[in-house]
Amino acid sequence: MQDIIKTALIQTPLVWEKPQVNRKVLRQKINELQRDTDLVVLPEMFTSGFTMNPETVAENMEGETMTWMREVAKENEIAITGSIVIREQGKYYNRLLFVYPDGKVEHYDKKHTFTLAGEDKVYDTGTKRLVVEYKGWKICPLICYDLRFPVWARNTENFDLLLFVANWPSPRIGSWDILLKARAVENLCYCIGVNRVGEDHNGHQYPGHSAVYDVLGRQMAFSQKEETLYATPDKEKITYYRDKLRFLDDRDEFQFL
Repeated sequence: MQDIIKTALIQTPLVWEKPQVNRKVLRQKINELQRDTDLVVLPEMFTSGFTMNPETVAENMEGETMTWMREVAKENEIAITGSIVIREQGKYYNRLLFVYPDGKVEHYDKKHTFTLAGEDKVYDTGTKRLVVEYKGWKICPLICYDLRFPVWARNTENFDLLLFVANWPSPRIGSWDILLKARAVENLCYCIGVNRVGEDHNGHQYPGHSAVYDVLGRQMAFSQKEETLYATPDKEKITYYRDKLRFLDDRDEFQFL
C-alpha cells in the first residue's frame, strides 16, 4: 500500500490491424520506462487501432496479447492496462485488461459502444463496471465513449482514480478535454485519459491530448505528440479535499438496472 502511484501514459500511433507490430513497438516503449513506474496505461484497442473488423484481430483470453501483457508486467514489475478485441462464445468485445505484476488479470467490457462508427453493430456491450485494487489504490477503468456518460462514471465506490483509454479523433477533441476535467471534479478523484496519435486506416486523425487531472480538475500532465507522460497521483490530496469539501456526501443515490 502506498500514497502515490507513479503512472506512465503511453501516447503512441497504432499500426492498423497489426497486433504483432504494435506489441513490438509497445514492448520497447515499456522497457524504456522510468524504473519506479507502478502502472502503465495503453490506448484503446492498442493492438489494432479502432477497427470494425474484429474477426481480423480478435483473440481469446489466453491469446498472444494476453501472454505478452503478463510477460511484460512480470519482467518490469508493473501493472499494465489497455483494451483489445476479444472473441468469446461467438461474440466480440472491446475489452479492457488490467494485468498485475504477478500475472493476475481483471477485465472490463466497454459499456457504451460508439454508435456513430457502428461499434454497436459489431461488438457486444458490457454490463458491469470494474474497480480494481492495486497498491492500496481503487481504480475504475473505462473506455473512450464511456467518458460522455457521467452516471456510468459516478464515484459510488469511493474510488481514487478514474481512468479512460481511447481512440478519440481530432474533430471532437475539445469535448475530450472538457469531459476528463469534469469527471475529476464531480467525482473528487484523479482522472487519467490516454489517447493515441497519428492517422488510422480510415483517415481519422488522432491528436493525443492524453492528460491527468487532480481532484480539483487541475492539469498535471498533457501532450499532443508521440511520447510517454508521467504523473504521480497522491492519495493524501484525495483525503484532504474529500474531508474539507465533502461534496461526495451529497451525491444522489441510484442503482444500475
